[in-house]
Amino acid sequence: MAEQSVLVVEDTDEIRELVRTVLTRAGMDVRAVGTGAEALAEVRRSAPDVVVLDLGLPDADGTEVCRQIRAESECYVLMLTARAEEVDLLIGLAVGADGYMSKPFSPRELVARVQVMLRRPRVAPAPEAPAAAEDAVRRLAELEVDEDSREVRVDGAVVDLTRTEFDLLAALASRPGRVLQRETLLREVWQTDWEGSVRLVEAHMSNLRRKLQAAGLSSPEIKTVRGVGYRLVA
Repeated sequence: MAEQSVLVVEDTDEIRELVRTVLTRAGMDVRAVGTGAEALAEVRRSAPDVVVLDLGLPDADGTEVCRQIRAESECYVLMLTARAEEVDLLIGLAVGADGYMSKPFSPRELVARVQVMLRRPRVAPAPEAPAAAEDAVRRLAELEVDEDSREVRVDGAVVDLTRTEFDLLAALASRPGRVLQRETLLREVWQTDWEGSVRLVEAHMSNLRRKLQAAGLSSPEIKTVRGVGYRLVA
């Protein structure tokens, strides 16, 4: 069985070598580079399963590197950032990152987060039979969620969502009107119970709402149930 591959993109030598070492010891095939240009070249050459991406690169902003990676690859992207501002987090997730960790970080936690990503399927499974196609499309007022094509449509127009945003909306659409706890969404979408990821759910949900509103969706609406989670209601 081939080792699962990880690309580390970090310009600080000490951090880059630390991340490379702990992931290699965890049994992963790790490559490491220090610039955005090297990262894009390596993604095209070796097609890694996960990219651990520093946002503060010397030759490019990490969010732009993430955007370009997402346009070309189905790999997972875990951002490393020293930026604490909410806007930086939202921008990073909006361009397709699947998660983030703030510096300084625990090496053990980093390994655990990457392992969780490696357990997630990189693409949606193919439908088992043509007869199931209609059942895979959920229609709720102006909204359509097609789980086979992984498309979301508002009044027939496709809305451009990241993979994680789609998974969140699909989870809500599968149980309209029902409150889904943040912890439930973490388990279903990220396959983790890590409490620190609750903010990750909130940030992705904020981006999802913004995109649906920009597409003109008025019904159904994602409602926040304070202190609990979210539900999709007409």
